[in-house]
Order: sequence, then C-alpha cells, then structure tokens
Amino acid sequence: MTVSTTAPLKHAGSLFAFALDTARASVRRPFQVREFLQQAWFVASVTIIPTALVAIPFGAVIALQVGGLIKQFGAQAFTGSAAVLAVVREASPIATALLIAGAGGSAICADLGARKIREELDAMMVLGIDPIHRLVVPRVLATMLVAFFLNGFVSVVGVMGGYVFNVVLQDGTPGSYLASFTALAHLPDLWQGQAKALVFGFIAAVVASYKGMNAGGGPKGVGDAVNQSVVITFMLLFVANFCMTAIYFQLVPPKGA
Repeated sequence: MTVSTTAPLKHAGSLFAFALDTARASVRRPFQVREFLQQAWFVASVTIIPTALVAIPFGAVIALQVGGLIKQFGAQAFTGSAAVLAVVREASPIATALLIAGAGGSAICADLGARKIREELDAMMVLGIDPIHRLVVPRVLATMLVAFFLNGFVSVVGVMGGYVFNVVLQDGTPGSYLASFTALAHLPDLWQGQAKALVFGFIAAVVASYKGMNAGGGPKGVGDAVNQSVVITFMLLFVANFCMTAIYFQLVPPKGA
C-alpha cells in the first residue's frame, strides 16, 4: 500500500478549513439553543466527576513539588504564590483540556461518527440542512462553555488541595500560604488560564467533530476516529499551550519584573 507524503498536509488543511467553517457558521441564525443546552449538560455530566477526582491530587502534587523546591532555597513564604501560579496559569487549563478531550471529545466524535455511518449527515444535506450549523456549532460552543467553568473549578480545587497538603505535610503556616497569593500572581494570570480553557475547548470539540463527520468503514472506523481525535487533540493542545504562554509573557511581564 502506497502512503502519500502529502496526506498529513491534506488532513491538516481540511481540519483548518473545517474550523473556519465552524467559526463562520457560529454567527449564522437561527442558533440551536436547545441542542446547545443539551450538549452543554451532556459534556458537563461526563466530565465533572473525573475533573473533581483529578483536580485534588493534581494540586497536591504541584504543592508538594513546588513546596519542596522552594524550601531548599529558604523561600517558604512564596509557596502559596508559586503554587497558585503553577495551578492557575498552566496546570488547570491543561488538566481541564485533557479531560474535555478524553471524555467529552470522544463522546462527540462517537456520536457524529455513528450518524455518519448511518448516513444521517448525508440525509441532512439532501434536505438542505447544514450539519456543521445544526450539529457541530452547538457542540463546539457547549464544550467551550463547559471548559471555561471547569477550569475555574479545577483552579479552586487545586489551590485548596495544595493548601491542605502544604499545611499538613510540609509544616507550612496557613497565614503565610494565603498571604503570599498576591506576591507573584496577579489577575491577568487568571484571565490567561480562562482564555486557554476556551481555546482548548474549541480545539477539542472541532477535532472531535471533524474526525466524527469523516469517519468511515463501519463501527471499526468510528472507533479509529475516536482514538485519532484524542491523540490529535492532545498534540494540538500542547502546541497551543506553548504558543499562548509565549505570547502572554511577551504582552504581560511577570509581577515585580
């Protein structure tokens, strides 16, 4: 079997064009309010429990690692601020995005893939209904909304988990941990984390929808599309995270710099 060397570029271009079509269709009327609410509830229901279970150890591990490192330099007073920076700016959006892609994105891909192999999408186009406007846009916007709120939830739970483990296991003082919040962190760090969550939710939903709507080969093809969507989403998330972090540091200098 001959593998074309231009196939990855072709798929990347198709995915980018699909994202542009989705963005353009998102401002078209009428907006599918009912579908949006159903998808938002569905994505939240499949991600809220895994997110809660992951957020606590995530914050605890960061607090233990950061606290141990800072203790070696004799700067225990900045433990809370460093933990907040690590959780809010980097760890929370990444954890939220991975759970959104792994749970919500795979469900979206499987749903649209099943519709594809049952030829429901072709039937919609025959009837003059745009599947992107009718099915993809509500799912993308719902995923972005859920990612936004889940990121805030993970940030709060992660900081609380870090507080408990720092005070209990590392002999930190509650007052010092709380007082150091604003030593290095400032409000733009929170907005950057929330913006990352929105972008990551958009990427996860678009990739899942694209792979689902282009699935083929029966049920096995749908399963392959789900696996591919998760892997591609993870790769794009880390690239997007690097780019957004680099741009943020250029626009917003660290506090005290």
